[in-house]
Amino acid sequence: MTTLRNLPSVEQILQTEAAAYLIARFGRPLTLDSIRFVLDDIRARFQSGQITALPLTDLILAQTESQLITWTRQTLLPVINASGVILHTNLGRAPLSDATIRAMDIVSRGYSTLEFDLESGKRGSRLIHAESLLQKLTGAEAALVVNNCASAVLLILSALANKKRVIISRSQLVEIGGGFRVPDVMKQSGAKLVEVGTTNKVRLSDYQSAAEEPTALIMRVHRSNFKLVGFTEEPELKDIVAAAHQAGVPVVDDLGSGALYDTEKYGIAHEPTVQESMQAGADIICFSGDKLLGGPQAGIIIGKADLIAKIKKHPLARAVRADKACLAGLSATLLHYLKDEAEREVPIVKMMSLTLKQVKGRAEAWAAELGKGSVVEGESTVGGGSLPGESMPTFLLSLQVKSAEKFLRALRKNNPPIIARTENDKVLLDPRTVLPEQEGALLVGVKNILKS
Repeated sequence: MTTLRNLPSVEQILQTEAAAYLIARFGRPLTLDSIRFVLDDIRARFQSGQITALPLTDLILAQTESQLITWTRQTLLPVINASGVILHTNLGRAPLSDATIRAMDIVSRGYSTLEFDLESGKRGSRLIHAESLLQKLTGAEAALVVNNCASAVLLILSALANKKRVIISRSQLVEIGGGFRVPDVMKQSGAKLVEVGTTNKVRLSDYQSAAEEPTALIMRVHRSNFKLVGFTEEPELKDIVAAAHQAGVPVVDDLGSGALYDTEKYGIAHEPTVQESMQAGADIICFSGDKLLGGPQAGIIIGKADLIAKIKKHPLARAVRADKACLAGLSATLLHYLKDEAEREVPIVKMMSLTLKQVKGRAEAWAAELGKGSVVEGESTVGGGSLPGESMPTFLLSLQVKSAEKFLRALRKNNPPIIARTENDKVLLDPRTVLPEQEGALLVGVKNILKS
């Protein structure tokens, strides 16, 4: 009669060559945990009657290896983005330039001058890194880099408006991705929210009337991921700034995407730029590093030196500070703009600047290589909460398959995973968002799935 006494012990299993291989591969502590986990599961299933025979040692070790692979499998994986969404939030937003990746790699491999002054040989400040580049690019008096734009907004309000009034238009009390709500962030910072205007209309007089009472800030928030159209009215930033300064109140402009170039150049709607906010006279401007700027995730704050100094000294600044890899990568990305080489070096700018002829040529080359598919006209989008409703003309490789959904699933299971889209039961692949170095892997993956 089979009983649990027939089940090999942990020590017996550890004496096998297969166990020694697993220990060398996964380490002894984790291998032990996995063996015990598998044995406990076998005991539970045997006692409940789910199994009537106990597995041999070889099968136990196979289950142990499978469990170890599951436990140690990476979940953050590189993918090929053939969806046509340039700033795909779910796929990590902006891919980085080669120079940005090298800069991040170099400072991460060893020690660095993160907080060390080579001139004096004493402790320095991480806050200086990227600041001079931002000053040069934007003309701002001072700058600060934190870990993302949401943190930047929270820090600004906490440092400059805790328990004080902050005026904002009702039309700008938005929620962006991940449940980030402007009113909630303002409340968390301790600022007292003062709404002006209506959902669709705000006038300059609304700001002026509200600023008659003691006020810490007037804040403008770029709506980023939606448009307000129809019966609407909103004063220009320069007019808000003029009215605010007349009342002695600084203006904060939360730009969100942080474009340093005119997006109209690429045939899409105009996105407010950092330079425009500076010219309008905003006292503090914050924006993202990993959206239209095309760098690593970061929140960038620029503006008047006295206000930035207060922000830098606030205790929350340490909690949201950027790390060495971010600062190195952002600096390298900013250099592309300073050297006027963004179209050549920054991947998302390169994608937007591709001509239709270039995109069509790549799609035709794919069709020729695969021996299947047709090249059709389509649209790419910017994404990332930028330029809502805007698209760019593109050419797509269209594949007629038995089941579009099954084909998409197979693409996602490929190594590396391929992210595409469907339309009218056809699988669509957009060359605009596929990095040149990924083309080979894309074609091999698609070809294998077509054969299966």
